[in-house]
Amino acid sequence: MEALEAILSRRSTRKYTEEMPSRELIEKVIEAGRFAPSGSNSQTTHFIVITDSAVLDELKDLVKSEFAKMEITEDTYISIKNSINAAKTDNYVFCYNAPVFIVTANRKGYGNAMADSACALENMMVAANALDLGSCWINQLHWLDENEAIRKFMIEKGLGEDETITGGLILGYPDSEDGLPSRKPLERKGNPVSWVE
Repeated sequence: MEALEAILSRRSTRKYTEEMPSRELIEKVIEAGRFAPSGSNSQTTHFIVITDSAVLDELKDLVKSEFAKMEITEDTYISIKNSINAAKTDNYVFCYNAPVFIVTANRKGYGNAMADSACALENMMVAANALDLGSCWINQLHWLDENEAIRKFMIEKGLGEDETITGGLILGYPDSEDGLPSRKPLERKGNPVSWVE
């Protein structure tokens, strides 16, 4: 698949089969993330790859539990509010049952931490599409980065004490009729463009 086609046809996948992609495919996706641009070529984005279904189940239960403890205020960001409300019911969805969860982290206090990680996550999503894999950005761990229970769990899985969780990506085979990601174009209703000529 040509690069521009891979970018323009990428869509988030929110329904997966249980089949684990090969280690080779997962490594190709991660390599795309590792080759993303970074401020001053710092290359400090840390990729924590979770493929153990028991660990993913434990993490899902922990994240749901921690969101359920939170209170909603008038300043609560809409997506966090949705996660809190869902966690207090049986409707909570964490990683859409994808078999692979790649958590990104970067150095605390590093001004480009989010930008560098966002570039890596986007590269991985585009690569996944080109490899006929589904993917979706998952932000719950970023929102819970200061949560003591989440940090303890993630430090046990490789997060550095001096790192902040910047995002996450789920990956796997789409549970679709043809087994491929949806590539149906979505209408652009935002992201205005202003030209100064």
